[in-house]
Amino acid sequence: MPFASHPVRRVAAAEGISVSTTWPHTIPAVRQLLTDGLDLGPGVTFLVGENGAGKSTLVEAIAIAFGMSPEGGSTGARLTTRASESSLARDIQLTRGAGSPRWGFFLRAETMHGYYTYLEQNPGGRDPRFHELSHGEGFLEVLRSRFDSPGLYCLDEPESALSFSSSLALVGVLDELANGGGQVICATHSPVVCSLPGARILEVGDWGIQEARWADLQLVQNWRAYLDAPERYLRHIIGSEPRRP
Repeated sequence: MPFASHPVRRVAAAEGISVSTTWPHTIPAVRQLLTDGLDLGPGVTFLVGENGAGKSTLVEAIAIAFGMSPEGGSTGARLTTRASESSLARDIQLTRGAGSPRWGFFLRAETMHGYYTYLEQNPGGRDPRFHELSHGEGFLEVLRSRFDSPGLYCLDEPESALSFSSSLALVGVLDELANGGGQVICATHSPVVCSLPGARILEVGDWGIQEARWADLQLVQNWRAYLDAPERYLRHIIGSEPRRP
């Protein structure tokens, strides 16, 4: 992609960095990224996989390397409470698109409460008082007010605060972003969120990183099986006898 104009064309190990035997290099997906690099296209890329597979670690590192706060917000925001990010951002380098937008936004579900406080302490525009909204309403207001221009959007499990209908609304927002020139990298556990037609899906796990089709995802197959017959799963969790009221 020599003349690509989207914000991040490729993620690879920084000069002089080799794979070590310490975390997070021990995560297969991280090790593959550092060894082989990862090309990223325009539009939406989803990272899916089990807890601990490395999808959030990858999204976080890309966001920080692009210039965003590890605790969320846009480029230039300096929200910091307690450092918990991995060192991976210092081990990678981003190849940027020629003339691509430098603006970006990192939506990190687990630190949104702190981000709302940051916005109240640094007011601008006509933001509502986010702490007075429900968790889901706050997320949707951030989507409405910040996801509206070309740039890089990094999302880490945005579905955590969203209902089914709100998750569908997020799919619509991501589609509008992609059509408007935005680039999205999203880590998710939601089969709804990652069902966006035309999106690229990368499944991460013990094998590293591999391309996948939505219908073939273990995530999708597990949800289908559970919704078809939840008792097959619940009997191993709550026992065979019904609970007494």
